[in-house]
Amino acid sequence: MPILITDPTDERLRDFVGLTDVKLRRVLEPAGGLYLAESEKVIRRALAAGHRPRALLMGERWLTDLADVVEQAEADGVPVYTGSAEVIEGITGYNLHRGALASMHRPPTRPLAEVLDGARRVLVIEDVVDHTNVGAIFRSAAALGTDAVLVTPQCADPLYRRAIRVSMGTVFQVPWTRIERWPSGIEQLREAGFTVAALALADNAITLDELAAQAPERLALVLGTEGDGLARRTLGRVDVTVTIPMAGGVDSLNVAAAGAVAAWELRVR
Repeated sequence: MPILITDPTDERLRDFVGLTDVKLRRVLEPAGGLYLAESEKVIRRALAAGHRPRALLMGERWLTDLADVVEQAEADGVPVYTGSAEVIEGITGYNLHRGALASMHRPPTRPLAEVLDGARRVLVIEDVVDHTNVGAIFRSAAALGTDAVLVTPQCADPLYRRAIRVSMGTVFQVPWTRIERWPSGIEQLREAGFTVAALALADNAITLDELAAQAPERLALVLGTEGDGLARRTLGRVDVTVTIPMAGGVDSLNVAAAGAVAAWELRVR
């Protein structure tokens, strides 16, 4: 039977405590080998991807909606905790609107060669620090046929709770990894047969339409950080710089929106 929790300070719930404390999550998740999946859909997608739960925490109604997940967790010896909305809010630090949380074992980082194997369209996220944008990029990648996503060393963690939630769990279905050397890693992409394009404003940029009209067989598109865009050292290494033609006096889009537009236009037809 699920374990009824009445004390928000119960030590068994350490994985779920203080979710509003960003510093705690950044320290605990990578070092502790865990991440948090929130909502029924996200939890199911994580499990479908083969990820293993450490513990589950949910409101009482979700014990029914996730009955099969609860049954399997208990069969595997994974604790399932439940409690009132007030107690759960005391644990997590906020109102759990989606009713269910899973503490999941963080999977090992995939080798770059494995992620790139067979891929024709790749998005590279350079130093994007906003977890909402990272999650939105992954959701667009999944929806618009991108084969893989790479994140640079300074990019926000795709397995951070907010990134997972915004992506609707698509971070579990799109192959991705962290490219350890950047921008020198561009050479690795080129050696793997990719043309590397940068999405940026530049005098020598071609339009997205022009790139799509003669799109290479394998293409990696680099998206830059929210404030300053792509680093100069990155722009100096790529094969081509591309820009999205715009109207209305607007010269740029949010990085997630720009990534979605480009992914659609450059999709393999």
